[in-house]
Amino acid sequence: MSHRGVIERYREFLPVSPGEEVVTLHEAETPLVPAPRLGAEAGVNLFLKLEGCNPTGSFKDRGMTLAVTKARSGGAKAIICASTGNTSASAAAYGARAGLRTFVVIPSGKIALGKLAQALVHGAKVISIDGNFDQGLALVRQIAAAHPAVALVNSVNPYRLEGQTTAAYEVCDSLGSPPDYLAIPVGNAGNISAYWRGFGRYRNAGRTSAVPVMLGFQAAGAAPLVSGQPVERPETVATAIRIGRPASWDLAVAAVRESEGSFTAVTDEEILRAYHLLATREGIFAEPASAASVAGLLKLAAAGKLRRGATVVAVLTGNGLKDPAQATANVPIPETVPPELPALERVLGLGA
Repeated sequence: MSHRGVIERYREFLPVSPGEEVVTLHEAETPLVPAPRLGAEAGVNLFLKLEGCNPTGSFKDRGMTLAVTKARSGGAKAIICASTGNTSASAAAYGARAGLRTFVVIPSGKIALGKLAQALVHGAKVISIDGNFDQGLALVRQIAAAHPAVALVNSVNPYRLEGQTTAAYEVCDSLGSPPDYLAIPVGNAGNISAYWRGFGRYRNAGRTSAVPVMLGFQAAGAAPLVSGQPVERPETVATAIRIGRPASWDLAVAAVRESEGSFTAVTDEEILRAYHLLATREGIFAEPASAASVAGLLKLAAAGKLRRGATVVAVLTGNGLKDPAQATANVPIPETVPPELPALERVLGLGA
């Protein structure tokens, strides 16, 4: 079987001991799909990295396989995380796979139903707090510090970021070289940091000769890296990036600065437009936060800030089924007709 999971595929680049037992769901090796229609609108050669094809439906699985592997080999009896959704689903699945208890802290009323369902069905102990993600992260860090048998698996865990570097390797392996630009949604800011580390590591190993410009996109109501200051009450329809104090702030700023890239804010309206364009023009169903990368590219292109004809990879971080409420919020209700051919032809506009 060729699909082995990221640790086995990229073991030489990851901090794993030769005899260490790996916790894997055969994650990653996700498709890199051309997007000719949206690329034409932006004036670039656009590819979409479909991270929603991971086992739990988001990019989080890349880092979770390594974080949970290290937690179990280090003697942990449980893992814990704060989450806006995708981390909770991934932690619960990999915790179950490893035979570890999983504790999840979520902000009350601020998590998409599909993600909460995943965490619950995998058997995690889910606790809702009357606060936001940043407060939840502060609490779980305290729990992990006070209880050595409980391993923290948020992106402040260095193994999470190491696992997520593998997406950059895959992009380079798929294209044969790095793209000119890498566009990515930014919430807690670990993913943009991990991609940059991965691109740099591949170049240093002689696998590539260049690195891309890193373009990070935040929702306008949760854009601390754009404004340069924390957002106390972040709000956006893109729940996965509704974070006001990114844990990997400094690493993300360094990635953008070193790559001569930028952070840009996109409005909820721009995000939802891109969300629908991905589905109707390219056949790709991604969650709203994922669409921030495409919304940002279209915004930069309209402002003349993208080099025409450049090769661009936009990371789509999670599957659209993560947020079923958003998917059904603005679509027409199916029309009901009698089970008769003339009636069906009429509504389909196929009558004589």
